[in-house]
Amino acid sequence: MQHKVFPVILSGGSGTRLWPLSRKHYPKQLLKLTSEYTMLQKTALRLTGYEKPIAVCNESHRFMVAEQLQEIGQDASAILLEPVARNTAPAIALSAFAAVEKSADATLVVLPADHVIEDVCAFQTAVAQAIEVAQAGALVTFGVVPNKPETGYGYIQAKDTKGLLSPIEQFVEKPDLATAERYVNSGQFYWNSGMFVFKAQAFLDELKLHNGDMYTAAELAWRNSQKDLDFVRVNKQDFEKSPDDSIDYAVMEKTSKGMVLPINVGWSDVGSFSALWDVLDKDENGNVSLGDVKNIDSQNCLIQSENQFVATIGVKDLIVIGTKDSILVAHKDEVQKVKEVVNHLKQTARTEHLLHREVYRPWGSYDSIEQGQRYQVKRIVVKPGASLSLQMHHHRAEHWIVVSGTARVEVNEVETLLSENQSVYIPLGATHRLTNPGKIVLEMIEVQSGSYLGEDDIVRFEDVFGRC
Repeated sequence: MQHKVFPVILSGGSGTRLWPLSRKHYPKQLLKLTSEYTMLQKTALRLTGYEKPIAVCNESHRFMVAEQLQEIGQDASAILLEPVARNTAPAIALSAFAAVEKSADATLVVLPADHVIEDVCAFQTAVAQAIEVAQAGALVTFGVVPNKPETGYGYIQAKDTKGLLSPIEQFVEKPDLATAERYVNSGQFYWNSGMFVFKAQAFLDELKLHNGDMYTAAELAWRNSQKDLDFVRVNKQDFEKSPDDSIDYAVMEKTSKGMVLPINVGWSDVGSFSALWDVLDKDENGNVSLGDVKNIDSQNCLIQSENQFVATIGVKDLIVIGTKDSILVAHKDEVQKVKEVVNHLKQTARTEHLLHREVYRPWGSYDSIEQGQRYQVKRIVVKPGASLSLQMHHHRAEHWIVVSGTARVEVNEVETLLSENQSVYIPLGATHRLTNPGKIVLEMIEVQSGSYLGEDDIVRFEDVFGRC
């Protein structure tokens, strides 16, 4: 019998340890960190040949996830929107209900969207082996063969290391260095990869057995979900009743059906800048230089600049990350403390942990290139055929100047077609909409003026993307 296999891509993380590259509303899985593809895209491309993937993400990432999958010809069979964060187990439960609805005998290959795997062929072979075992009823997880005593990963202890697969003895949390060394030397422990293969119904059965409250909440949330464009909106009231637990704690540590399959595929979860330095190509001095960078007598550094020239002289083991609005300088041994910076930004009500200066929207993007007490200047890019919402502002007026492309502008129900070097004024309180009717990208400069220039001063009347 031919079983349907659904890749499940978990894309709900925020990647705070990679700030300022990764932000809450544009996290690391949506970034091109290691190649011309984003982390999400590389994850999807590892498992072609099966059913279309099921993706799980949050509300603010939904259009970016859909677009990135479409760019590589991997339209999702479902994109499930988590209304609140409840860790991996409830997210996987939603995916299992979605898969069972499509095929009662469905098998899931569950992958976080933000991992690096260098040997894709070896990984695909391991996945095929895991699928065969999973279709016999096992819940399989991949254990990465450790090449060093790593304190940043959890570990899985195998009961039997003589064969290819082993029942699981135990899961253990991130150890101290001495414990990690003992684990690696024993040959019985593997890094916990967070990747799984099992039949959807087998997982649901074990979840119901070991965590009935989570099963009930996920089942009701799925049953009461609603279709919205290409997305499935999971019922918030039901889903937020679910316990907030990982799949390890909710199921894998309790089930008698758990198996671990060792893999040696060049795996990394790229959970820090030191891990990112590990997987990127380096020059003869061990430096990774991305952007407009010059290193003089510097060694083993990761230097990335988004929009300015950066020079280093005589430094070692540094991480220097420059974006349009923030700069991080850290020693490679201290990069786990980046979370403290993010916490500071949250506690002081700053926005740099939420958004980049350039913000992506389903219709394109905008970049806030200058702002003052009563004005703000933005560079706006609108995709061909795309349209912003019909909207108005209570506190600001706007000037739009077309730099390239063609703009159709509606102001108080009067439409005007603008081309390069032409402009229009949007008075405070006027109902207006911007559309790119052309075949090329529309680029504009927007000058806002008024007493309040926040993004929440938008009243939407119509929106093709279903935003309020």
